[in-house]
Amino acid sequence: MLANKHILLIVGGGIAAFKSLDLVRRLREQGARVTPVLTTAGAEFVTPLSLSALSASKIYQDLFDLTDEAEMGHIELSRAADLIVVAPATADLMAKMAGGLANDLASTLLLATDKRVLIAPSMNVRMWQHPATQRNLATLQGDGVLVVGPNEGDMACGEYGPGRMAEVPEIIAAVDAALTDGPLQGKHVIVTSGPTHEPIDPVRYIANRSSGAQGTAIAAALAALGARVTFVTGPADVAPPMDVDTVQVQTAAQMLDAVTVAGAADAAVFAAAVADWHVANAGASKIKKDGSGLPKLEFAENPDILATVAQMKTGRPKLVVGFAAETDDVIANATAKRARKQCDWIVANDVSPETGIMGGAENDVTLITQDGAEDWPRMTKPEVARALAARIAEALA
Repeated sequence: MLANKHILLIVGGGIAAFKSLDLVRRLREQGARVTPVLTTAGAEFVTPLSLSALSASKIYQDLFDLTDEAEMGHIELSRAADLIVVAPATADLMAKMAGGLANDLASTLLLATDKRVLIAPSMNVRMWQHPATQRNLATLQGDGVLVVGPNEGDMACGEYGPGRMAEVPEIIAAVDAALTDGPLQGKHVIVTSGPTHEPIDPVRYIANRSSGAQGTAIAAALAALGARVTFVTGPADVAPPMDVDTVQVQTAAQMLDAVTVAGAADAAVFAAAVADWHVANAGASKIKKDGSGLPKLEFAENPDILATVAQMKTGRPKLVVGFAAETDDVIANATAKRARKQCDWIVANDVSPETGIMGGAENDVTLITQDGAEDWPRMTKPEVARALAARIAEALA
């Protein structure tokens, strides 16, 4: 299944590292070429000689190896493989990845790569359930990192619960899925995300509390299914995912222009929290507080990007998905919005302050289609994104 595929395997420091030896053997049985990277902590559990013998490859351990780095070895390693697999992915490695740290060979490779990354987490149950690890997991999934496991079971420390590294056959299946064309292969999807900033003057603007986390996760999930994604984002709090064509904008007018320039698409997902109005008489220079009274701001409506695309006479995407962030009568208002905008689906959510959704890590949505309203359970934003991406793939099949 994996013939002629090149896997860069990063072995982290944990008792599950012993499974990496069998993983190397099974990958090679499937025809893959495996290049191991052994962390300092990983070397406390498996030896370089064992990994080298099973992989029939040189082992890489040192970021500052004079011979390797004479040819910028860490850059070559990070980009020569078809897929990077981190097994076991410890809490420390996940934290480094989420924080963009690069203080050893493994973390530097993961920061410098332009290839897809699959992690197999492994750690104590309390470490896995800690809010910091869960935040890091959400960040990584939002960045497009693929995850397999962890499983639930007995721990080497004597505790029981989630945190056991996925078994080797599960990791092999995840590797195969990551390297196989997904159900959206050949499809073009436009995703908008984040807030827009509408200028008052050169130093002030009107905005909203959107972090861009949900739209970013959706773009990553669609790309993971093989879609070519044009990601049009306002000034978000989160970085754009890998494997997408990112267009960064500031205003609603710029966002509409970017969506138009993106060309024909099979689907469009409008997750951006676009400002409804802009300041028509925005100052060309900073408005001064000079005692002359309050500035008189004149507002004008912004273009309705969702309605513009949903009501296109020619070139309309097969599937147009809007978002409705509401604080009152969520389902009724979102249903009315779907009819008014003439889009196919609306993803509705309650963004009242007490929900913690706007700018938070989780979302609680209702999918509204022509068949009615479908409540989804509260999930992390990456989980919502994967569920929505799967439904989009079904609709476009």
